[in-house]
Amino acid sequence: MEIIARIHNDFPTKFGLPRQSGLAPSLRAKIVFEPAYRVAEALRGLDGFSHIWLIWQFSEAAPAFPTVRPPRLGGNVRMGVFATRSPFRPNPIGLSCVRLEAIVEDGPNGRVLLVSGADLMDGTPIYDIKPYLPGVDAHPEATDGFVGTRPQELLDVEIAPELAASLTDNQLATLREILAQDPRPAYHDDPGRIYGLSYAGHDIHFTVVEKSINAF
Repeated sequence: MEIIARIHNDFPTKFGLPRQSGLAPSLRAKIVFEPAYRVAEALRGLDGFSHIWLIWQFSEAAPAFPTVRPPRLGGNVRMGVFATRSPFRPNPIGLSCVRLEAIVEDGPNGRVLLVSGADLMDGTPIYDIKPYLPGVDAHPEATDGFVGTRPQELLDVEIAPELAASLTDNQLATLREILAQDPRPAYHDDPGRIYGLSYAGHDIHFTVVEKSINAF
C-alpha cells in the first residue's frame, strides 16, 4: 500500500491523544496529500460530506497477537485483539471517523483537508480516505460488548492561568477535553506523580488527585 497523505496537528507524540476519534471534537488537524496525490479532481464531491473515514498506519505501535490489555478494562485484563481497538495488532492499520471541516488551498501543498476529532498523532501516514455514510455506517441498535460495562468518567480540569494564556481558544478547549478523559495509563493511580505531555509546542505537566486533574 502507498501512503497518500499525512496528518498534522499539535500532538508530536502519542501520549495524550484521545483514545478514540470523536472524543476530543475541538482537536483540529490538517491532512496534507503526498505530491503524487495532490490532484484536485480526486476530491471532487467530497465537500458534500460532513464526516470521513481515515485508514491509517499505527506508525508508533509494535505488533501483537492474539490478546491485548484494553485501557478500558484497567490495563490488567486480556481480551482478544480482534475484540478491541488496541493499536497493537498483527497489521498496524487504524480506522477513524472524523468531521470534515473544510477543504482549502494551502499554497504548495495544494488542496488540504481540515478535520476535527482525529485521534492520530502529528505526521501519521494515511492510506485512504472514504466518505462516512450515515445511512449504512450508523447502527443505533449496535451493542458495545465489554466497553459498555465501564462508562467513562470525566475528570474536573484545572489549568494554570499562565498556561491557559499561552494557548489559543481552540487549543485550550482541546486540552480541556483531552485532560478530562485522563490521559494516564489505565493502571496508574499515583496522586504524587507528575505526568507530562507535549502539546502545541508546550511541555505540559499535570497531576491527578481523586477526580481532579491540574495542569501547569
